[in-house]
Amino acid sequence: MPLKLFDNILKLKGFPIQSAKEQYDQLLQSSSADQQELRWDILQHHLTYNRFYNGLVKDKKVDWHELPILTKRDLQQPLHQRLSDGYTVRNIFKGKTSGSSGHPFIFGKDKHAHALTWAAFHHAYSQHGIDLNSSLQARFYGIPLSGKGRYLELFKDFVSYRKRFPIFNLNEEVLDGFLDRFRKDSFDYINGYTSSILLLAKHCRSRNLVLKDICPSLNLCIVTSEMLFAEDRQLMQEHLGVPVINEYGASEVGLIAMEDPRGNMCINESQLFLEIVDNLGNPVEEGSTGRVLVTDLFNKAHPIIRYEIGDMAAITTQEDQSVLKDLQGRTSDIARLPSGKVVPGLTFYYVTKTIINDAADILEFVVVQKQHDHFEFSYVGTSELPSAMKSKIKTAMDQYLEPGLKASFRRLSSMDRSTRGKLKQFTSEVGPS
Repeated sequence: MPLKLFDNILKLKGFPIQSAKEQYDQLLQSSSADQQELRWDILQHHLTYNRFYNGLVKDKKVDWHELPILTKRDLQQPLHQRLSDGYTVRNIFKGKTSGSSGHPFIFGKDKHAHALTWAAFHHAYSQHGIDLNSSLQARFYGIPLSGKGRYLELFKDFVSYRKRFPIFNLNEEVLDGFLDRFRKDSFDYINGYTSSILLLAKHCRSRNLVLKDICPSLNLCIVTSEMLFAEDRQLMQEHLGVPVINEYGASEVGLIAMEDPRGNMCINESQLFLEIVDNLGNPVEEGSTGRVLVTDLFNKAHPIIRYEIGDMAAITTQEDQSVLKDLQGRTSDIARLPSGKVVPGLTFYYVTKTIINDAADILEFVVVQKQHDHFEFSYVGTSELPSAMKSKIKTAMDQYLEPGLKASFRRLSSMDRSTRGKLKQFTSEVGPS
């Protein structure tokens, strides 16, 4: 593989990764006063150059904690209406959230901010001996099954030095095939959804083996996107045979926090500013659990200021480092289908993304497995879901799950929330067959 292919591809696409790495190294030495200055700089930028954000802030002279809390629903409008002066959908990085909290939307980042995001990942991973340019990754994520999106993800896998393990079907036969791949390839680390990797570890247990014994090059497992419970970590470490590191991030802001070699969930303070607030939006005392707000200190194309990510957590200070504690949210059920196929709940992102679009016709959605062959889609939308769109979802279910499943649809005026105010995109009401 060519040297630093991943970094070189970023450069070719206009993302200044080398200068971003150099800046990030400097930011690691910055103080809280430096971060406060960056906060006010990004705020003034968007008040001056972003009409969307300027319209949200009625009083331009309020204290930071009196600024509006930006919600996912605020961002459910066409992207071009949310971009700062000088930025268009053609000269930025554009991405789409998974909608795991039930609020999908399209976001934008200027190229410098996107490069800084990757600089943060480079630094965090390097602490664990992982080089994004050369360490072979076993990637447990989903992937579009056809079309341009599939080829784009496969290209990303190639330049990122990773091999993908699709998570749409995780029955015993598929998991045995995964084990064969670990026997053949010298993977350095595993990265992916917690629930999928947990199923792999449980499969190793059922086969009475340790994954590292059949793949001696394996040194680490990084889990993301879902909750990591202590008992699950213990099981994974025992049957994968490597340390399990917890990563917390979001596509719209990048790396939020990641465990360091000492086990501290260190916040990415060089790029982001995190706040914890109560139900009324007031700051909580250090160590108290509340709603997580994130500010991207460098994204000039699109405002991410006091943005509610959708999770609950607490922040404490350890050795002059802000550490995330008591992280809640992002659990994912498993769907067991009539054929015996087993799929993680996040598979429904790839089904429901057929109804995500920039016009934001669908504001929220959740999926509930009512029976082994019956899934109920509840949604909040500006209008009834057209028959053609329902058929499109059913076709996606045939493709990503299995043929013959039933789908029902309910349009709601609002969604019921859990006690922590977070929607769970997928829930199963049935047990094993």
